[in-house]
Amino acid sequence: MNKDNSQEIFPVVDEAGNVIGKATRGECHGGSKLLHPVVHLHVFDKEGRLFLQHRPKWKDIQPGKWDTAVGGHVDFGECVGDALRREAREELGLTDFVPEFVKGYVFESDRERELINSFKTVVDPADVHPSDELDGGRWWTIEELKSNTSELTPNLRHELTYVLMHNA
Repeated sequence: MNKDNSQEIFPVVDEAGNVIGKATRGECHGGSKLLHPVVHLHVFDKEGRLFLQHRPKWKDIQPGKWDTAVGGHVDFGECVGDALRREAREELGLTDFVPEFVKGYVFESDRERELINSFKTVVDPADVHPSDELDGGRWWTIEELKSNTSELTPNLRHELTYVLMHNA
């Protein structure tokens, strides 16, 4: 069975994104509230539909929920832009896209604190190929998103307001 690598090293950052230390994934996701950076990429098609990934049941955070098309941690020593491109390639096979910055914010749950760097892009649906890191994915209309919020991760619900506003 797959599982997340609890020994993976993440940068610990301040709210401006400056690296102030490092910690393991296990430490960052274990209730320490050490702030660590992540990237999100909201992937739209030309018709305004949004692709969401279905998180595998084995994930340590929000298993089985629908989430941002691409989401992942910035590795220690990696910049946000490189992490975004790496995660897009690993999760959806996307290599040719133009990211547009949407919002940066701190998201806090009962287990962790993340400095989220949120981007969006528009692609041809034929270019999206979910990898085995995901439990698949699908394109959602805006109406479907609004009527299925309980199936979405809390941070995706938070971001949808900004993403949809910037996609109008």
